[in-house]
Amino acid sequence: MAVVYQALHRRVSSLICRLHSTYVRKMRYLNQLKEDDSLCRQAQASGTFYLFHNLSPFLQKVGKKYLVPQLSAAEMKRILETLPEAEQWLEKSVLIGCSDEHRPHFALDLGALDKSAIESELQGSFTDLRKALFVVDGKDSPLLASAQSLLRWHDSHLYCSKTGQPTQKNPAGSKRVCHASGVTYYPQMSPVVITLVSDGSRCLLARQPSFPPGMFTALSGFCDMGENVEETVRREVAEEVGLEVESLRYSASQHWPFPSSSLMIACHALVGAQRAEISMDSLELEEARWFALEEIVEGLKREPGSSKQDDGSFLPWFPPKQAIAHQLIREWVQQQSA
Repeated sequence: MAVVYQALHRRVSSLICRLHSTYVRKMRYLNQLKEDDSLCRQAQASGTFYLFHNLSPFLQKVGKKYLVPQLSAAEMKRILETLPEAEQWLEKSVLIGCSDEHRPHFALDLGALDKSAIESELQGSFTDLRKALFVVDGKDSPLLASAQSLLRWHDSHLYCSKTGQPTQKNPAGSKRVCHASGVTYYPQMSPVVITLVSDGSRCLLARQPSFPPGMFTALSGFCDMGENVEETVRREVAEEVGLEVESLRYSASQHWPFPSSSLMIACHALVGAQRAEISMDSLELEEARWFALEEIVEGLKREPGSSKQDDGSFLPWFPPKQAIAHQLIREWVQQQSA
């Protein structure tokens, strides 16, 4: 029996080692592409491209599914061949990842071209990213979010903030350089806390006026300069709903491309049940209230389209499973059920 166990252990260890090695090799290859301009240009010839038009990704609908097509370099050149300086268009692309086989993935925004002509030729449509993230396969959502964030960053950093001179993108899109000042700019994300507040038996959800009718979610806010995560959570909860956090714990994180590029840091926060009266900041929120476990369970079953009632009001519904707020709510339900 011991011999069988040892053999099984060796096989599992070997598999883990191979998976780890694949990941390490991939990460090192991506880093090479970011640092070696010549190698990155060569990779563009064998890579695949995700298309955008004014920051909206290109999707194809097949039956009830939405697919994110990956175009080869040859297909890209065919689309761009009618344009002057077609090769320079590929230089506008940004590196967003690669496959385990080291086939690099790039994103390219064709906002300067006629949108309808591209959609007709490729038989698809450019779709607002907020919708796209919730209809495409889960493995494609992070790539689309990263791609849009990087493309948006480059579009807003065309000039040096110190000299006013144009900045130049490297082939991978991992940085921009102002040759007049020698300043190098790197893409950045803004840290945001998203917090599910509980008093032990209920959880607090809120909505802003800009939300779709009926949608409630966890509290969120940007970290102020000099704050750590714990300080931000306590401040945001105090500001938005007038409650004092007694304890908190980290859950997970998620890149989120709205409003520009944010790192969502998800936490659970506990407030005292005896001091759980909400004092809402009406400048930030339209509504905030406590939900019992039964209400949360029912709300998780609802789709946005099914929440409208006969009298025109809306039953509460919550962010879809791709959003980290959904994960926080699910975790709270599991904790209460246990």
